[in-house]
Amino acid sequence: MNTDVILRENVDGLGTIGDIVNVKAGYARNYLVPQGLAHLADARNIKELEHQKRQLARKLEKVTNDATAFKARIEKVTCNFIQRAGEEGKLFGSVTSMDLEAKLTDAGITIDRKKIQLAEPIKTLGEHLVTIKLDAGITAELKVVVVPEEV
Repeated sequence: MNTDVILRENVDGLGTIGDIVNVKAGYARNYLVPQGLAHLADARNIKELEHQKRQLARKLEKVTNDATAFKARIEKVTCNFIQRAGEEGKLFGSVTSMDLEAKLTDAGITIDRKKIQLAEPIKTLGEHLVTIKLDAGITAELKVVVVPEEV
């Protein structure tokens, strides 16, 4: 059995603030509503939604502006790594999202490593672009440079 809910926050894979979405009843009852991510979409809440649309639009605009500013901060940073490498340019180790998170933290940018979209660890020398998924559907490109360690 499904039920309609009104989203109060952006939920990955489901929708954005103010959307009315149809989800499984258990998902709404056990997760979305208790976490404050959604309300049930009954007649009263739908009328209230019309009133809150303006407030939600302002909140979405603020989240988008914050994410855009955060994107600019991230894209100014270049993460440099010095790694041991073989003759063909393959690394003996790898650069992972944990390493990128640590470098960003050192640069004064706090980000959850789950937002770093790294399909597999970087295992070659050179420049790489790593996508970082931010709020409101905004993505940032982080420049990562891996250079060989001098022996």
